Amino acid sequence: MSRLKAALDPRSVAIIGASENPNKVGGRPVHYLDKFGFKGKIFPINPSRAEVQGYKCYKSLADLPQSPEMVIVAVAGDNAIGAVEDCAAHGVKIAVVMASGFGEVDAVAGKAKERRMVEVAHKAGMRIVGPNSQGLANFGTGAIASFSTMFMDMDRAEGHVAMLSQSGALSTVPVGFLRQRGIGVRHTHATGNDADISVGELAVAVAEDPEVKLLLLYLESIPEKKYLEELAAVAIDRDLPIIALKSGRSEAGRQAAQSHTGALANEDRVVNAFFEHHGIWRAPDMRGLVEATELYLKGWKPRGRRLVAISNSGAVCVLTADAATAVGMPMAKLAPETDKKLKGILPSFATTANPIDLTAALLSNSRLFGDILPVIAEDPAADAFLIGVPVAGPGYDVEAFARDAASFGKQTGKPLVIAATQRSVADQFASEGLSVFPTETEAVTALHQFLAHRELMARTLARKATRAGAPPPPISSAAATTMLNEADSLALLAARGISVVAHRLCRSRAEALAAFDAIGGPVVVKGCSADIAHKSELGLVRLGIKTREEAGEVWAQMEGIIRKHGARFDGVIVAAMAGGRREIMIGAHRDPVFGPVVAVGDGGKYVEIFRDTALLLPPFSKDDARQALERLRIAALFAGVRGEPPMDVDTLSDAVVRIGELMLDPAVRVMSLDLNPVLLDSAGKGCVVVDAVVFQG
Repeated sequence: MSRLKAALDPRSVAIIGASENPNKVGGRPVHYLDKFGFKGKIFPINPSRAEVQGYKCYKSLADLPQSPEMVIVAVAGDNAIGAVEDCAAHGVKIAVVMASGFGEVDAVAGKAKERRMVEVAHKAGMRIVGPNSQGLANFGTGAIASFSTMFMDMDRAEGHVAMLSQSGALSTVPVGFLRQRGIGVRHTHATGNDADISVGELAVAVAEDPEVKLLLLYLESIPEKKYLEELAAVAIDRDLPIIALKSGRSEAGRQAAQSHTGALANEDRVVNAFFEHHGIWRAPDMRGLVEATELYLKGWKPRGRRLVAISNSGAVCVLTADAATAVGMPMAKLAPETDKKLKGILPSFATTANPIDLTAALLSNSRLFGDILPVIAEDPAADAFLIGVPVAGPGYDVEAFARDAASFGKQTGKPLVIAATQRSVADQFASEGLSVFPTETEAVTALHQFLAHRELMARTLARKATRAGAPPPPISSAAATTMLNEADSLALLAARGISVVAHRLCRSRAEALAAFDAIGGPVVVKGCSADIAHKSELGLVRLGIKTREEAGEVWAQMEGIIRKHGARFDGVIVAAMAGGRREIMIGAHRDPVFGPVVAVGDGGKYVEIFRDTALLLPPFSKDDARQALERLRIAALFAGVRGEPPMDVDTLSDAVVRIGELMLDPAVRVMSLDLNPVLLDSAGKGCVVVDAVVFQG
């Protein structure tokens, strides 16, 4: 936190444009600093007032008894620029600029004004939050430099959650959701246009606060990855979960984000890959950002995702099993000893297999709950539990149910969620400190997020532990590129241990005849030129050439086609007719923000139509590559269907890893590549690259 200490824990705060009215932008920070117990100096600045909200008011920064560490700029428009210049001249460390009307509304003139402010600030060693910022709020220190209305009815009840956002509203709306569930926040910051201090840089400082146990992010753009990578590294070291809501998934959303913050949109699937690579959970929407919060705050250290469900409703049992299956949570198979003990406790018409249906017998015997839970707690098969009580009232000892459930949770130390729709029932369980959701689907969804996120973080930590040395220097995605011809592309891949089709580059008809004799027919004949990327359209690919004479004739034809188009004639490739069971594609490119990205998926001529691909950010492991392949729609085919043997996913995964390593090698400077098709054969028979296009920088 040290580098941005003045933003999170300033010793003094001045408010330029301070107002007596706490319902005005310039009045809110004064009110909040006082309300939330800020211990430092408060200096309202307003030339027309002698006092503001009980504090002595000053005409200007020059009139203050000392230079404040933080200044809140609460004046509008171009007046904010002059105020920032004044701050820089008086040794201020942090300026929080609330004024709007800059880059978010005018990408040219507005951005130019932002750059002017930042240049002035940096020359003086000052940093800027904003402009267009709702402000910063650290409830741990009482430094509330914000005009958010949300804080008007809040008490000083800070928790262990941090919320950081580029949007003002989205820095506080999640706080409202959390408050409804009785969860307090320690930080909530809105950085606005990120002209200087970005939401990522501020998040790094917040992540170093030992009181923060969960960090939430709302992002409309990611103009650079540097601070998010640093944030992820700090979080993994601290075992701090990060949940991010990144808007702009759709084209309409990206356009709205541009008009909102003046930000550049990011390609959404690459954003997914970046978050996954760094152990950050991506929330699909606002509810997904906050719904599982209290599960993260329990301190659980889960070891798996096998679920046991218990309810007094058969329907809830079925719906729980459906919801768990939908998110890939297996229903645990209880041990025979557990089943035997449950049969000794429950009536014969109850279900002892998981999910466990207590039936209406719970109404006549409220002790059933307390009797079976200790038995289930001893079974090692379960990693997490769901208790569903959809209906209860007179005749049910709900207080005992809640007490027994809490005792059960403490006994196992494993994740436990409750599904209870009735408010009276839900409140009873919540009063015992249990995590309660209105339906079993919501409970399973939150539990799945928590467990899957912890697994993602564990994989990220393991990958980090196996990575040695400093990362290679980045290669600019804007570098000029040169296309290699196909023969050179295949040679580059072969040199990296990637299997390529048997072939020869022939620069004469005689070499083509010799190549046919060496390889044996039938063969493929392809024109080779570093000026032609798409050969098929020009008739430069011929399949099934069966005689050496035909190979010689096709060689001459292809030389003529290439020279006719004014392209370089690098020769003609004579290649074996490779076999395989499935056409796969492997591609890679350099994203301007995130760097190297590797794609793997279903290949062939329809690759752009079906778009069944998964993305990975190198470096990644063979296990990472396998998991990416398992996410494809064609994944079921890899295991073998209708009596077919499994395919060689192991060799394919290895090839994908080698492509990732190739993209990281600064000596080779590969800017992009397209391997399609890569023919995948049965297990043990490998995969082979048939066609390759490589661009170098």
